[in-house]
Amino acid sequence: MIPKKPKILVARAVFPEVLAKLDTHFEVQSNQDDVLWTPEKLAQQLQGKVGVFTTGSQRVDAALLAVCPELKVCANMAVGFNNFDLAAMTAAGVLGTNTPGVLTETTADFGFALLMATARRIAESERFLRAGLWNRWRYDMFAGGEVHGSTLGILGMGRIGQGIAQRGAHGFGMKVIYHNRSRLDEATEAQCKARFVSKDELLAQADHLVLVLPYSESSHHAIGQAELSQMKPTATLINIARGGIVDDAALAVALKNGTIAAAGLDVFEGEPQVHPDLLTVPNVVLTPHIASATQATRLAMAHLAADNLIGFLCRGKALTPLNPEVLSATCR
Repeated sequence: MIPKKPKILVARAVFPEVLAKLDTHFEVQSNQDDVLWTPEKLAQQLQGKVGVFTTGSQRVDAALLAVCPELKVCANMAVGFNNFDLAAMTAAGVLGTNTPGVLTETTADFGFALLMATARRIAESERFLRAGLWNRWRYDMFAGGEVHGSTLGILGMGRIGQGIAQRGAHGFGMKVIYHNRSRLDEATEAQCKARFVSKDELLAQADHLVLVLPYSESSHHAIGQAELSQMKPTATLINIARGGIVDDAALAVALKNGTIAAAGLDVFEGEPQVHPDLLTVPNVVLTPHIASATQATRLAMAHLAADNLIGFLCRGKALTPLNPEVLSATCR
């Protein structure tokens, strides 16, 4: 008798070649219509499944795990994993995985592009042109902030933060300062031409502040009214990390009042909803969580998520586990 393939769920639409790859190992139920399931509907779809391919929009917590007793692994097609209650997953013997590394350079590229678009008022000036308002040149028309030679501040100095630092220091002659939970080693600091400072110094000195820290309870609203008031009135704020790190309501007020000059946001608190006040201020560049969105990078992310499912369910090993203690424990 031919053994049955393990059953898995692919919770969002994904590349057909990745589905084909998974289909050689598993009995796959896919969601190519890309329906956004409620938690209750997701739980229904997961019945009888030992694995699930997730994105950041599927919450895996104790409530879900309680009604999905056969689930053994959740493979996130993302670096971030704040959609996972990792403690609950570990307690239930469910492995979580993510996709680090493969999107570092692409995301750093986008972060720097968003910085430049924000500093140089590109989106604001394009809207002006498209509206047919450009009828003459003026010396101060859309005069923005300098990028080259300015001070680049980075909050969160992991792989992506280091990539942004190198682009700024080596490509634009920027002075790089950073704050992190722990200081980098001297060799990495030298490679990034970066200097470690306190958070207060970072806020006060940065001409352009880029947020690249992971979301957690401790980083919730790490940038709020108090922090924004410490920044230069000419400064820009770029968030390519996660929504919730910035208090979006406070940011909208700061932008309207001129507390800071401008902001560029790829992530939002409660996304895909955007705080309505952010839509009313002109000095903000808004993009829909696309920092890793190149064809090659998104495909690499999907393949890594698939390889984590295959590795764990077929060989007992995952490439990028988030809670590796599950690997040595007895799975349910």
